[in-house]
Amino acid sequence: MILEAVDYQSPTAAQDFVKSLRETGFGVLKNHPIRQQLVSDIYQNWHDFFNSEEKHNFRYNVGTQDGYFPPDVSETAKGHSKKDIKEYFHYYPWGQCPTAHKAELAQYYQEANQLAEQLLGWIEQYTPNDIASHYSQPLSSMIEKSDQTLLRVLHYPPLKGDEELGAIRAGAHEDINLITILPAANEPGLQVQLKNGDWIDVPCDFGNLIVNIGDMLQEASAGYFPSTSHRVINPEGTDKTKARISLPLFLHPRPDVKLSERHTAGTYLHERLVELGVI
Repeated sequence: MILEAVDYQSPTAAQDFVKSLRETGFGVLKNHPIRQQLVSDIYQNWHDFFNSEEKHNFRYNVGTQDGYFPPDVSETAKGHSKKDIKEYFHYYPWGQCPTAHKAELAQYYQEANQLAEQLLGWIEQYTPNDIASHYSQPLSSMIEKSDQTLLRVLHYPPLKGDEELGAIRAGAHEDINLITILPAANEPGLQVQLKNGDWIDVPCDFGNLIVNIGDMLQEASAGYFPSTSHRVINPEGTDKTKARISLPLFLHPRPDVKLSERHTAGTYLHERLVELGVI
């Protein structure tokens, strides 16, 4: 099985996109409105940032989780014992950011959020009535005025050969949020796990936009939309010398939004961050 890219401009785009999400937890869009030149510029500029000493001036704030996270504090995926081989920067509009890169990230953040609202509308449109009746409010309104939505600039450095045995760039995990929007990275490696346990490659053609379901949407839809395991595997051969930049936007509801009888978005996020050892 392969993931087929859905043409954003197709008259059946919404239906085809939601069908893919339902079946695999992932949807891939082509001909979408996010400008490729903007993405390309961000990749290049942040590649330079991660290769500079400047990054250490923006070490993350523990309480607010904004800023630069070095490899020694990188995440360990739930259920794994090895840290991921990566470093990253957390951008929020209210948080710290290098002045030279702020306008670019702010522009991307705005464009991707606008698209996310539309995609959440598509998901709601094609949710069966008995499932949609559990939504405490329209999905797209859950993220309105949210200051929790996170843009993460990820840097997977070239492999040197001295990595911890068994460590990979990103261990198998599910995302915490409603949905994640991700432009295809500058290098392949992203894989998604199918319901039968097989792993397949996510199309990495530059220009594709990858969208996946997070745990909060799974919670809000009583499992109808599955939060799917995915990972970033290590490259082989000459590709080991190549860095990989990735730009996921994690769409988070406002903390007070009710996801289910058990959880608000705030209580759910706190529970998961404790499990990950981040707080």
